[in-house]
Amino acid sequence: MACASVVSPIEIFAADEVGRRRHWSDEDKVRIVEESLRGCWQGSATARRYGISRSLLSIWRREYRSGTLGAPDMGGGFVPLVMESAPSESAERPSREAEDVRIDITLTNGHRNWH
Repeated sequence: MACASVVSPIEIFAADEVGRRRHWSDEDKVRIVEESLRGCWQGSATARRYGISRSLLSIWRREYRSGTLGAPDMGGGFVPLVMESAPSESAERPSREAEDVRIDITLTNGHRNWH
């Protein structure tokens, strides 16, 4: 008669680690989020690997996508506007339909959005 052994992935915490809140640096959060976005079904596996809840990872991912993860607190959600070049007063303005209008937004985490 064959014997089968079952091994389950259970992590045992020491008594002094139970209920402890960990502080994750912004660099760690970005690294963990980027790791979780590498492939299909990586969210749950990444959360388990780092011992965080999937909901916390989801919050970090949302902040990462919006550009607020690791960004300094700007207070109230306002950011400074930077104009790269001033428009010429003497130049004729073409009709709006004729020109290609595009807004390039660079988020604080380095991601760029075009609208």
